[in-house]
Amino acid sequence: MIDLYTFTSPNGRKVSIALEELGLPYTARFVDITKGEQFKPGFLALNPNNKVPAIVDHEGPGGQPFTVFESGAILLYLAEKTGKLLPADVRGRTEAVQWLMFQMSGVGPMLGQLTHFQRYAKEKLPYAIERYTKESERLLGVLDKHLGPHEYLAREYSLADIAMYPWLVIGQQFFPELFTSVANVREYMNRVGARPAVQRGMKVPEPR
Repeated sequence: MIDLYTFTSPNGRKVSIALEELGLPYTARFVDITKGEQFKPGFLALNPNNKVPAIVDHEGPGGQPFTVFESGAILLYLAEKTGKLLPADVRGRTEAVQWLMFQMSGVGPMLGQLTHFQRYAKEKLPYAIERYTKESERLLGVLDKHLGPHEYLAREYSLADIAMYPWLVIGQQFFPELFTSVANVREYMNRVGARPAVQRGMKVPEPR
């Protein structure tokens, strides 16, 4: 059994999608970051960086409980634990990991910063909004060009797609204008979003 500490955020939903795809038994434990629950000692013992998600695998290496934080690290751990969602050969594995890193270092942070400065910042800063809008557009353009001849980010459906999809969903929800000219990205979102495990994972955690 795995305990998943999560919130209704793209990074949290990466892990619930992966768990659903892998068919691993888990319990979702809601951490309400709007109420500061990520700063409570119990959660800080799991993730000293006070961010969701985090997991506790009660059947970790050697049969002992094992805690993992950072969404990318969790996806890699689950893939290696099960031998799924990550190609075994060096070329295939590296292709999947490089697109995972593209999401982790590019698409997620840029859309996240754009969301902050456009929607939540008390002061509207035109420079910041323009900067993150342009960089988000550029990254979506890179993604769109890659997806033209490719069904998925790597040679097969992988943890890279699981990481990317929730961020694209929230990006399209908040900034639909960024997605009007990236038809390949929209088709890709439809393809990934049609997977039953993705649909189940996107609903975790259910509102309480």
